[in-house]
Amino acid sequence: MKHKLRSARTRLMAHHHQNERQAESLDDVQLKNVQKVTPRVASATCPPKTHVVFLKTHKTASSSVLNILYRYGDSRNLTFALPLKKRRQMFYPLFFNPRFVEGFSSRSGTVFHIMCNHMRFRKSEVAKVMPTDAFYFSILRHPVAMMESIFTYYKNIPAFHKTRSLEDFLNTCWRDYNSSEWNNHYAHNVLAFDFGFDHNVADGAEDLDERAAVAVTTIERDFQLVLISDYFDESMVLLKHALCWSLEDVVSFRLNSRSERTRHKVSPETAAKIKRWNALDWRIYLHFNSTFWHKVESLVGQEKMENEVSQLKALHAKLADTCLKDGRAVDPSKINEPELKPFQYGEAVIQGYNLNPHLNGRTKTKCRRLITPELQYTSHLNIKQFQTQLLNSG
Repeated sequence: MKHKLRSARTRLMAHHHQNERQAESLDDVQLKNVQKVTPRVASATCPPKTHVVFLKTHKTASSSVLNILYRYGDSRNLTFALPLKKRRQMFYPLFFNPRFVEGFSSRSGTVFHIMCNHMRFRKSEVAKVMPTDAFYFSILRHPVAMMESIFTYYKNIPAFHKTRSLEDFLNTCWRDYNSSEWNNHYAHNVLAFDFGFDHNVADGAEDLDERAAVAVTTIERDFQLVLISDYFDESMVLLKHALCWSLEDVVSFRLNSRSERTRHKVSPETAAKIKRWNALDWRIYLHFNSTFWHKVESLVGQEKMENEVSQLKALHAKLADTCLKDGRAVDPSKINEPELKPFQYGEAVIQGYNLNPHLNGRTKTKCRRLITPELQYTSHLNIKQFQTQLLNSG
């Protein structure tokens, strides 16, 4: 039996690789109180990592992580591997290809520090763009909460469009789901899809165990760290230690987050159906939810984790008081500056922020970076990076 299992895993690994080949300081006077919360401490034994690959998964708080990476690189003039032709994704849902990166050429010698936009992951191709010492990480979310969010956000995809509710979809998906229709991958094991695996498998499939084992083994091989958005503060502390950054570097406000009025409570019966329908995602999540806490123990320790989570929350509260008008997120209709309004999609109401009106200088710049939506920040980095290159070449 063990021999058969190993053989099945070998075949699936080979199939996966075949598919790959085939597929195409807060230093302004207004923030002195914030600085007191998290003083910077240089470490000769742990230099900050600046070569980073983040697999941005869907509806997993990944936009908040993206903002962290954008701010870190932007403030240090690092170079981003950005999508070609000012797109917001790496031609997702196609498998990643180096030609999707603006300015990439195997002969140019350009060193990219950070890659973090949506892609369908393919390690062998990403490695052609990024340095060999790049740190790879990603983030997962409980599949039940993720599916509820996806259904609202992607309500217009064929799989969801004609169903009145998530419950209706789950009652008919086994019969009516068509995996070949464009964008229907969002409706079925989308985590597995984003990581580059065949996602068309559900509970009860004969090869589900083998597929899950291959997925877990491959992700563990390709990524040094897998975070869990359900424990976002702990994840950010863990990321801080893994990258040798500071708490100030990993603090964030929630971006691309829905208003509470577009969130729907999921019944236990519906949750069970989601787990069965997304059985591959559920297996992947269970494994990395477990290993996450092993990482906490080995890299940080429970007591230190609790202390640093408290510090991170205090820093967040200070930043909210300093940066945000009314200290909280607001619906898009109440955002004063049009350039700070997040992109709206599907039936979700994506909230944003207003800056405190009294901000100026470096404080305003730093606060603005914290609340700039993904599309606007990507555009800013495109202009900054490629205009700078044109000026230097001229």
